[in-house]
Amino acid sequence: MLNITNGVINRAKRVGIYAGEGVGKTTLASHFPDPLMIDTEGGTSHMNVRRIDRPQSWEELVSIVEEVARTPSICKTLVLDTADWAEWLCIDKVCRDYHCKSIEAPGYGKGYTYLAENFSGLLKAFDKVIDAGIHVVITAHAKMRKFEQPDEMGAYDRWEMKLSKQVAPLLKEWTDVLLFLNYKTFVVQSETNTNKVQGGKRVIYTTHHPCWDAKNRYGLPEVLDLDYKYIAHLFEDAKPEKTALDELHDLMEKDGVTEAEVRKVVADKGHYREDEEISTYTEKFVKGWLIAHWDKVLELIVNGRNSGAGNGNRDAGSKDNGREAATEKEE
Repeated sequence: MLNITNGVINRAKRVGIYAGEGVGKTTLASHFPDPLMIDTEGGTSHMNVRRIDRPQSWEELVSIVEEVARTPSICKTLVLDTADWAEWLCIDKVCRDYHCKSIEAPGYGKGYTYLAENFSGLLKAFDKVIDAGIHVVITAHAKMRKFEQPDEMGAYDRWEMKLSKQVAPLLKEWTDVLLFLNYKTFVVQSETNTNKVQGGKRVIYTTHHPCWDAKNRYGLPEVLDLDYKYIAHLFEDAKPEKTALDELHDLMEKDGVTEAEVRKVVADKGHYREDEEISTYTEKFVKGWLIAHWDKVLELIVNGRNSGAGNGNRDAGSKDNGREAATEKEE
């Protein structure tokens, strides 16, 4: 059975922010609703923000993210500052796992493949945070490199996230909003027809450009002044996205079904033990078996109730017959 919905889902947002040193990426992240910072590089020490102690290993970082997902009341925005320092923790884990001194030691690019696989695991942990209704903001440093398109003559400078070629695409694809922060300078022509820079300001770039990566799915202007108020409307009143378990509980409530009745049907069909809580069922099983075949599940539950009621009547009848026999014997 297909579970079809329509309309806009007002869920938490996945946000990436990257910039050069001192432009203001961490400051911008600190203005998101009720932020909690995972400070991997110690860059928030001068700021009055809530932060989690700097993780000392990749495993500790992933554990922190998973703990936040299990405690949705702890914050409204979880900030990882920064992704490139987190990547170093991931590189350290890969080197420990494969007993090598360098990420390039395994050869044939295998080290970077392991790196991307592990970083994907972190993004999956962040998805659990999103499902809990908490925005996720991941910051990164920017670097400039020469870029040459195959179908064009010459090369030009381009801003990119300071991440490996394997991890950067993962983060770009994962985000709903990718913002590039930079200084915008104004060039004017003097009386002698020479160009000179006159002033400038910090701005947010929200869409793709040949010289940087950026994107948004919410119709933002291409350039904004660097101020949170211009993007604040995107992050108000985020609601947790309904899980398969939430959908199942809605069905149970609508049809007046108890958890014990569901667990009995599941156990009778040999999927889980009857003493196992519904919360331990996999999402695939809940969505693909219980929800997809809810009409049949409900029918089995109702039949079980009727059967139980029949047994109860028979038991009551047997007791009445017994009392009648006892009375006759006394007489």
